[in-house]
Amino acid sequence: MRIMGLDYGSVTVGVAISDSMLLTAQPVEVIKRKSENKLRQTLARIEELVQENDVERIVLGFPKNMNNTEGERVRYTNEFMEKLKARTGLEVVLWDERLSTVSAMDVLKEGKVRRENRKEYVDKLAASLILQGYLDSIR
Repeated sequence: MRIMGLDYGSVTVGVAISDSMLLTAQPVEVIKRKSENKLRQTLARIEELVQENDVERIVLGFPKNMNNTEGERVRYTNEFMEKLKARTGLEVVLWDERLSTVSAMDVLKEGKVRRENRKEYVDKLAASLILQGYLDSIR
């Protein structure tokens, strides 16, 4: 069994997958789309990754505001979660993602990744941080 972590954004979805022992999260890819509501291909790619990697649960980053309120992104995330459940038939767990992108950017800066290249990695690294937080909590 593996668990998938997703960092859902307005035009990208960062993807990470756990190891089979549920100890570590590895960044996998960034799925890009043309606009917010173009999800068919995104959902199809997630479904492929679920099947290829024997994923049994999905952890979806939940974008609460810093003051713990729920903004507009929460509505989009909830809609995406329902589509994920319908498409994959898997349990989808919402996980607080506050500061995951900031932390991912910090890791990339510390790793001396050039500024112009950071955008290529930040979403999948954020997904792995979301997933790693979840994995740590279930141990």
